[in-house]
Amino acid sequence: MNENCQAYQCVNVYQTSATSENLSRHEMLNWVDGSLEADFKKVEELCSGAAYCQFMDMLFPGSIQLKKVKFRTNLEHEYIQNFKLLQAAFKKVGCDKEVMINKLVKGRFQDNFEFLQWFKKFFDANYDGRVYNPYEARGRQPMGSAVNGPNHASNRAMINKPAVPSQTRAFAPANKIAQSSTRPSGYSNNVRKNDLDSDVKKLDEKMNELSLLNDTLARERNFYFSKLREIEVLCQNESTNEAEKEIKDQILNILYAVEDGFTSPTAIAGEEYDDQLAAEGEY
Repeated sequence: MNENCQAYQCVNVYQTSATSENLSRHEMLNWVDGSLEADFKKVEELCSGAAYCQFMDMLFPGSIQLKKVKFRTNLEHEYIQNFKLLQAAFKKVGCDKEVMINKLVKGRFQDNFEFLQWFKKFFDANYDGRVYNPYEARGRQPMGSAVNGPNHASNRAMINKPAVPSQTRAFAPANKIAQSSTRPSGYSNNVRKNDLDSDVKKLDEKMNELSLLNDTLARERNFYFSKLREIEVLCQNESTNEAEKEIKDQILNILYAVEDGFTSPTAIAGEEYDDQLAAEGEY
C-alpha cells in the first residue's frame, strides 16, 4: 500500500498537571526550530498553525496536504485555514483533541504555550524516528520570523531529543581576564563598532518586518471594512417585509454599536474646537 494512503491510528495524550513537563518557552522553541529547520523567536508566532501542520506531515505522512498550508503569512483568516487543516488531520489519524482555533489565532502567549506543551507530548508519543527533511517537504519555504529564513544546517537529531535546560556557561579563569586587559584600546573600539553594526542590521530587519506587517494589516483592515460596508448598504435598502426589516435593523444596530465610554476622534476634535471658540469669546 502506498505510504500516503496508509490508515493511521494515533496515540492520544491528555494534558494534566501531572503529565506536564517543566520546559521553558525557550526550550520548547528550540525543539520546534530544530525539528522543522525554522526560526521562531516567540511562542506567539506559532499562532499561524503552520508548524503544527508540518509536524503532522512528519508524524503521519499523507495526513495533511502541505501545499495548502500557508507558511509565510500574517493574515488571521489564513491562520484559521491552517488550523482547520490541522483539525482535519487530527480527525484523520484518530486524534480526539479539539483545536481552539478562535483562541490560538489571536496570538496570546498563554493559549499558544499550553497548546504547544500538549503537542510536544503528542509528538513524543507518536514519533517513530523516521527520516524527514522539513525544509524540502514544505517546498524550501522559510518559516518563522527571520527575514532570510532559518539556518538549514541545523541538527535534525533534535527532532526526537527532549529539550533540556541550557548549561551554565563557565566563567573565564582569572589569568585570562588579566591577559585581556593588556589588549590595545583599538581592539575594544573595533569590537564596539562590530556590535553597533550588528545592532543596526537587526533594527533594519525589524523595521522591514514591521513595515510588511503594517501593509498587511492595512490591506486586511480595508478588506473587512469593505465587507461591512456592503452589509450596511444591503441593510439600508428599503424592505416591505416587516420580519426582514426587523432583522436588518438588528444588524445595523450591531454594526453601529460602540463600547461604553468610547468617543470617536471626530467628536473629540469637535469638543476641542468648541472649547477654543469659548476661550476666544465667540460663544
